[in-house]
Amino acid sequence: MENHMLVFAVVMSLMSIVNGETKTEVRVGVILDTETSLGKMSKSCISMALRDFYKKHDNYTTMIVPHFRDSEQDNVQAASAAIDLLKNEQVMALLGPMTSSQADFVIDIGSKSNVPIISPATSPSLSPNDNPYFIRSSHDSSSQLKLIAELIKHFGWREVVFIYEDGDYGRGLIPYISDAMVKVDAKVMYRTVIYHSASDDWILKELYKMKTMQTRVFIVHALPDLATRFFKKVNEAGMMEEGYAWIITEGLTSRLHSLDHSDIDSMQGVLGVKSWIPRSNELIKFEKKWKRSQNAEDEMTELDMFGYWWYDTVFALAIALEKVASSGINFSTNFKRQPKPMNDLDGIGTSVMGPRLVPLIRDIKLNGLSGDFHLVDGQLQPSTYQIVNILDKGLKHVGYWTPTNGIKKKLHQTKGSKDDLGAIIWPGDTTFSPKGWELPTSSESKLRVGVPARRGFVQFVDVNIDPKTKQVISVTGFCIDVFLAVIDALPYAVKIEFVPFAPSDGAGPAESLKDFLHNFSNGAYGAVAGDITILADRMDNFDFSLPYTEAGFSMVVPIKVDERKSTWIFMRPLETELWITIGAFFIYTGLVVWVVEHRVNKEFRGSPCQQVGMIFWFSFSTLVFAHREKLISNLSRFVVIVWVFVVLVLTSSYTASLTSMLTVQKLQPAYTDIDKIMRNGESVGYQASSFIYNKLKGMGFDESQLKNYSSFEQYDKALELGSQNGGVSAIVDEIPYLKVFLAKYCTKYTMTGPTYKTAGFGFAFPKGSPLVADVSRAILQVTEVQIRNISNQWFGEPTSCDKQNEASVTSDRLTLDSFKGLFIIAGLSSTSALLVFLLNFLYEIREMLVSQGSVGQKLVSIAKTFDVFKDGESQMVTAEVVADTGFFSSDEGFSTTEPGTPV
Repeated sequence: MENHMLVFAVVMSLMSIVNGETKTEVRVGVILDTETSLGKMSKSCISMALRDFYKKHDNYTTMIVPHFRDSEQDNVQAASAAIDLLKNEQVMALLGPMTSSQADFVIDIGSKSNVPIISPATSPSLSPNDNPYFIRSSHDSSSQLKLIAELIKHFGWREVVFIYEDGDYGRGLIPYISDAMVKVDAKVMYRTVIYHSASDDWILKELYKMKTMQTRVFIVHALPDLATRFFKKVNEAGMMEEGYAWIITEGLTSRLHSLDHSDIDSMQGVLGVKSWIPRSNELIKFEKKWKRSQNAEDEMTELDMFGYWWYDTVFALAIALEKVASSGINFSTNFKRQPKPMNDLDGIGTSVMGPRLVPLIRDIKLNGLSGDFHLVDGQLQPSTYQIVNILDKGLKHVGYWTPTNGIKKKLHQTKGSKDDLGAIIWPGDTTFSPKGWELPTSSESKLRVGVPARRGFVQFVDVNIDPKTKQVISVTGFCIDVFLAVIDALPYAVKIEFVPFAPSDGAGPAESLKDFLHNFSNGAYGAVAGDITILADRMDNFDFSLPYTEAGFSMVVPIKVDERKSTWIFMRPLETELWITIGAFFIYTGLVVWVVEHRVNKEFRGSPCQQVGMIFWFSFSTLVFAHREKLISNLSRFVVIVWVFVVLVLTSSYTASLTSMLTVQKLQPAYTDIDKIMRNGESVGYQASSFIYNKLKGMGFDESQLKNYSSFEQYDKALELGSQNGGVSAIVDEIPYLKVFLAKYCTKYTMTGPTYKTAGFGFAFPKGSPLVADVSRAILQVTEVQIRNISNQWFGEPTSCDKQNEASVTSDRLTLDSFKGLFIIAGLSSTSALLVFLLNFLYEIREMLVSQGSVGQKLVSIAKTFDVFKDGESQMVTAEVVADTGFFSSDEGFSTTEPGTPV
């Protein structure tokens, strides 16, 4: 080590003499594990960088003089080396140490002395934001998690196991791995830490534990020394076979070249990620020169990205030092007021150059050996990652990842192009991507499927249990056959074992079913198959597949007596509100026509009784188009044209509805409104152990109004009795049950009222089960082909009786809402005509309005003027009007005089 320093100093001095310049020496400390291959490679790259830099920049007035120290792979020794360099050599910067645990010790020392610590330590727990004098010359290891998460998403995996080594390097990634998985809809199902002191037996025991889990995707974050031992045990445990997926992080991938062939053989099929260093002429020349510089007797080492980053780091530091050297390169010692320094740290002092040097290095950018070497806030920015596949004796490139374009097979593919990868050889020497999940390979290899066992509704689920042995003889039913068809449609074999449970048939909510759903979430059961409805509150704790039945619930009520014999059936086609609205518009339309025609049409004049009768007669006669009065005004003609159209639509609709009522025998429901049943205090039935109980309570039903039943036969008996005789007025249940019930009793009952939405029946799984996605896809396949056949098998072929009840029966009476548009048109046309007439009339009597006289006199005069017949030409007021009101006319207009004054 000292020989290298001496040679470098001599070479630099000779260069200074030749150039006739005196360079200012700047001491820089370097802390490396010099006995490791990584340390040797790093030291060589730093020395070559210094020679190359000052050969290119011989005009610089400063020159870095390195002072190397060996940390001996020990945290305390690294800290001791840093104190020695700062106190005795008064270095202006520290390069290293390499590992995160060593850097954690040194960073605080550098911050205390204002000396920048430039280290490739990758642990995100060491943050340049928290330590302004710490500068990371490598990528933060958390930056690779975006790539790893996209790989998980690319292959459709939903669960992973995270394996990391003990220490700052391994633990630093824990807070970030879960967040990265959540962003791609995946999660870390299990984490395990591997200690350096762990025995082979302990590692095997942990691997066997993971083997019994369902997850088959493993992310390993460990350095080569521990990782090689771990993967050998992975092979021994039989976990490097088909169906498994292993991903290693950058710290291990970048150092694979330093491993033995036997270590590589134990990692066949593993995927790795590492930073991509672009090939350039400068890089190729450097690699050749570096190989020539290696001593034949020394252990062969190979270059990797850390060597390139060290090279660029030296360039960046040399550039920054040249800019601030004038500020001084010494230390100031400000001891506390005490007889002597308490320890070595008190005797270090602080760097005068440090506060000016750090900002320049923290945000430096140059085109270096590694490509775009860009530091932002003391952190080297990642750009491109490479995805590799460990194969045979080396690495096979399979793709790239960039923050902007994501995963691509080729580097320069655009973001919109297909995100694909090259061919991958997975563990087990297979090209088929692992599914990422399998049933455990332990003795409990069957999927335990819970099924509800009830006495009634056996068409859906029927569990036959031996009364003596209590053993399950058979499990059948529509829901079970659908579940078996879905399991058969899965792309892999799943052995199942049905485990029945008996929900409560008592009144009140289905507590037993709820308890069972909570019990299987702990892993005792892998699924629930049966008539289980997908509900929002259940999805908070469980995952459901896509529904496989019709959704919603409604009510069934008895069919009431045919109303065709009713005396007042002619009133039924229209709702009461519609009758009232039609009557009001008849009167209003007649009134408008009378107002417009009164002054110009003799047929709309006469005594008050005759005129009132005309108002009603004319409008109502339009019902049968029997009006014979001749209309003179265009305004009234316009009103009548619109009103006749409205009457035509109303009479046609009324006739059609009444004809339907009188000629077609309909299954009219006894009730169409569940709220009416609730207001009347009548009872409603529901299925025992059903969520319908809570829904009815939420609607406002009193608990005394609710009765639970356990079979279709009980439904029938309760509806026959009715609420007055201890039965119910309606049955509220899910549509699949009601359809089966009506198929058997369609002549007695009908479905009515609105359909309340639910998601339908689905298969339930523990939260996070990867089976959910596969089962949902299989349901879509089965739905298209088999579910109808299964339904026909259990419920029979659709008949005319079934079709009769396919749609919910609702009220067949015509409502006001159906004709709102017509009434708006009629109202606007009549009102518009009336306004036009009034404006014309007021214009005619404008002089009367502005003349002298009281308001009462004016109103009386206006009324009598309106009542005067207008022949279309004369504007004269009759003598009777003049005599009664005191108004007279002249060529100049209206004037007033005293009553009785001669005209």
